[in-house]
Amino acid sequence: MNKRLFLGICVTPLLFACSTASRQSASTASTSQSFPNYPSKRQDIVIQAMAMLDRGYTYGGKKLHTGFDCSGLVTFVYKESAGIPLKGSAAQMAEVAKSIDANQAHPGDLVFFNTLGSPFSHVGIYIGSGKFIHAANEKTGVRSERLDHTYWSKRFEGYRTLFA
Repeated sequence: MNKRLFLGICVTPLLFACSTASRQSASTASTSQSFPNYPSKRQDIVIQAMAMLDRGYTYGGKKLHTGFDCSGLVTFVYKESAGIPLKGSAAQMAEVAKSIDANQAHPGDLVFFNTLGSPFSHVGIYIGSGKFIHAANEKTGVRSERLDHTYWSKRFEGYRTLFA
């Protein structure tokens, strides 16, 4: 079975598992409500990012078998899952992405942080429900975090999208 198909079958229900809607309405709800503007690409980005959880961290890393840094993870996920070529640092990605308000942010958008005393020094992929996936550091690797966590909320610089 194709790995992407397998992940889509296994992970997609998890994306909607916390919904308060009934099973019938959740199963018939339009995916575009959660993933507007290119819903299938956004969903694929989230699924691919989730598949990268627990991968290793490597400074400058951009490859599955060697590990990722934050921008390398975003580059890999966007290219593999949605065919969107990105390159450069987190700051360079922030330059090409459009700034959006929190109420406009959807799964698959990017989240930026100032972690090194310079603007847009860290990037992650927003997966919804106040969470994002990123390549954190050598100790923890690729992981999911809450935006409202004290460390991240103090350093948060905003949401940006490539789907505007």
